[in-house]
Amino acid sequence: MTGHQRESDSCVFCAIVAGTESADRVYETEEALAFLPLAPATPGHTVIVPKAHVTDLWHADMATLAPVMEATLEVSAALRRAFDPDGLNLINSAGAAATQTVFHIHFHLVPRWDGDGIADFWPGREELPPGERVKIAEKIRRCIGAAGSR
Repeated sequence: MTGHQRESDSCVFCAIVAGTESADRVYETEEALAFLPLAPATPGHTVIVPKAHVTDLWHADMATLAPVMEATLEVSAALRRAFDPDGLNLINSAGAAATQTVFHIHFHLVPRWDGDGIADFWPGREELPPGERVKIAEKIRRCIGAAGSR
């Protein structure tokens, strides 16, 4: 699998890449594009996409993601210089259950400041018993590199 899928006529990010939908572009290479979302969470919030249409992380490959991660590093450094935030979130969602609403893989860079009003998105959890953690870790290890795992 190459990770690339046919461009969707209804994909807003493909339209932005093609230039048929407007966006405030902040960084662009042959393979990746970074732009400001219409409703940013904080000043400097930026979205980074591959120019090739790929639905989500589970459909991506290294050839598609490497230039996107390079763009992510470049833009994150620019955000730090431009806004001097206290922190930064890198957010990616795969699938509707994870709140993905645009089905073209994308990464949000969200500058953060102490007291910025963005809720903590990690729910409080009880610590797992060591035996349960061992079982979960083993299950993941068995599936890494398994045929058809991607």
